Amino acid sequence: MKIAVEGCMHGDLDNVYKTLQYVERQRNIKVDLLLCCGDFQAVRNESDLESLNVPRKYRAMNSFWKYFSGEEVAPVPTIFIGGNHEASNYLWELYYGGWAAPNIYFLGFAGVVKFGNIRIGGLSGIYNARHYRLGHYERPPYNENTIRSVYHVREYEVHKLMQVKERIDIFLSHDWPLGITDCGNSKKLIRQKPFFEKEIYQKTLGNKAAAQLLEELKPTYWFSAHLHCQFAASVQHGEGGPVTNFLALDKCLPGRKFLQIVDIESEPGPQEILYDEEWLSITRKFHSVFPLTTKSADFGAVQLDMQDCRQWVRSRLQERGARPFEFERTVPCHNPSQSSSNGSQALPRNPQTESLLQLLELPYLLDLTSESRDPISSPASMIYQGSLGADSEEIPIDDIDEFGRACRR
Repeated sequence: MKIAVEGCMHGDLDNVYKTLQYVERQRNIKVDLLLCCGDFQAVRNESDLESLNVPRKYRAMNSFWKYFSGEEVAPVPTIFIGGNHEASNYLWELYYGGWAAPNIYFLGFAGVVKFGNIRIGGLSGIYNARHYRLGHYERPPYNENTIRSVYHVREYEVHKLMQVKERIDIFLSHDWPLGITDCGNSKKLIRQKPFFEKEIYQKTLGNKAAAQLLEELKPTYWFSAHLHCQFAASVQHGEGGPVTNFLALDKCLPGRKFLQIVDIESEPGPQEILYDEEWLSITRKFHSVFPLTTKSADFGAVQLDMQDCRQWVRSRLQERGARPFEFERTVPCHNPSQSSSNGSQALPRNPQTESLLQLLELPYLLDLTSESRDPISSPASMIYQGSLGADSEEIPIDDIDEFGRACRR
């Protein structure tokens, strides 16, 4: 199976797909799947731009809306995670994952799916210690604080991913696992990006939660983006243990290393995106402690005997099938022939999300109003006052065929 991996999309789907098709023609190959490591920018209309954390002068529709409307169709199945420049209102609709457009699948704030017999996991957002243990208290329309905190990684999603016991073949994160630079050519990276040097030596460059997941899940491949450069590393998990091949990629610009094609052994059979039984079991088990205020999740209230839950989910999937529910549009699409309107839009319930929760016999909680949540006063401790480092969320908006030598963890 040939899987293409792309770094930061920044809404430039047209050029990424054109580049991919060019590579296919040049190499006389057929790519089976495209993975995107965040900053996808699934902007459907002008109202979505109000939930996109970029300076106003850089807000643009770009090209996702064409695929959302059906004017264009993704030429290859595409899976993406969220980064720190997203239409966060739309991704919240699809919190558990789902089709953002035909043939374009959002993996969710955290998630695992199957493509053929390949298991793909991912964690959306970037790490910020000040918000890590909080619940998901943000709701659109976002203010100047929540438009940033909404994409900060939360302990709840990481804890669920830590429950995954079966093998993960590929894992996606937007920012890099903390410490990954120790396992690759950090000197070359510093020559390329000298402003990373301080954080590399202070061991603050990267996502602490992602490093924990890397150590626990030990996937065969781990792909990231965010820092707008290419970096390869290999991590050996213990003496004689499995090796994780890590690769970070750039954003889609001429002359930048933003695309990599990987050959992965797979069994013959249908190659389509399917729900993962183990992940749905974890989702169902932890739904009762989904934190929707500033309070953190009470994991102690969850009984971790997964066997009965797993069997229940298996029976549901055997009855219905494992294909995700069909894509449905929930808001009007951008129309370039009409004048734009930047007003806020209501937060709809996405039918895909409703159907998945009905399948799992879980209540819909994503649209709880502010009256049912703890009041948020944006305390000063939650507002970032420091300088902008290399791994900051304010980072400004040719293929490699070998990974680095393995370092032991």
